[in-house]
Amino acid sequence: MRKKIVAGNWKMNLSLTEGLELGAAIAGFVKNNPLDNLNGQPDVIMFTPSVYLVPVTEKVAGTPKLSTGAQNCHTELKGAYTGETSVKMIQSAGVINVLVGHSERRSYFGETNEVLAKKVEIALANGVTPMYCCGEVLDERNAGNHFDVVKEQIETGLFWLSEEEFAKTIIAYEPVWAIGTGVTASPEQAQEMHAYIRKLISEKYNPTVAENYTILYGGSCNAKNAAELFANKDVDGGLIGGASLQAEDFCKIIQSF
Repeated sequence: MRKKIVAGNWKMNLSLTEGLELGAAIAGFVKNNPLDNLNGQPDVIMFTPSVYLVPVTEKVAGTPKLSTGAQNCHTELKGAYTGETSVKMIQSAGVINVLVGHSERRSYFGETNEVLAKKVEIALANGVTPMYCCGEVLDERNAGNHFDVVKEQIETGLFWLSEEEFAKTIIAYEPVWAIGTGVTASPEQAQEMHAYIRKLISEKYNPTVAENYTILYGGSCNAKNAAELFANKDVDGGLIGGASLQAEDFCKIIQSF
C-alpha cells in the first residue's frame, strides 16, 4: 500500500512563537487522534522556515508519524554561499525531508530542472528525502502543453535515478495556476495528472515501483475539498500551503482520508 502523506508548507510565515504553538498543536492532534480506517494514519510533515527547523523539530520529537522538513537546500554541502542552507545542515538538525523545486523557487529564483536534479542528488546522498515539486503554469495548461511540461520536469529532475534511489523520493504535483489563487484543480484534473505521472513512472521503471510510489497534490487544497481530492485513486495526499498555518484546518485535512 502506498504511503499517505499530508505535508504543510509554512512558506515565509509565522513568528517563532507562533510556529512552536502550531507545531505543538499538530503534534498533540496526531498523538491523540489516530485514524481508524483502511488507509491508516497518514504521515504528517511540516516544512518550516529554515530558522525554525531546530526548535520546531525538537518540539515535536517523538511524535509518531510526524516529522519536519526544510523548504529548500543548496546544491553544495558547504562553501561561500551566504544566506543558503546546505542539506548537511538540515540533516544535522534532525530533519529528514526537504522540498525541491517548489513553483515559487522555480519562478522567483530561476531554479531549473538541472539545478533541481543536483539538489535531489545531494539530498539522497545525505539521508534526506526530497519531495520533488512539478507543475504547469496557466498558459501552459491553456495551450495543452501541461503533460509535456510535467514530463520534462520529472524526466530531467528524477528519472536519471536508479530504481532504488527513485523509490526514496516523493513527487508533489502543483498546478501553478491553482496556488494561492483560490482556484483549485477539479478532482478529475488532479486525478488525470496523477495517473499520467504514475504511468510515466511505470514506463521508466516498472509497474510495481509506480504502484507503490507516493504522489501528492499541491494546489489550494483545504479542509473543504481535501476529502474529495484524496478520494482519487492516484492522489496520495497533499502539499498544503495556506491551510497548514491554522491548526484546526490542517488537522481536518489530516482526517480527510
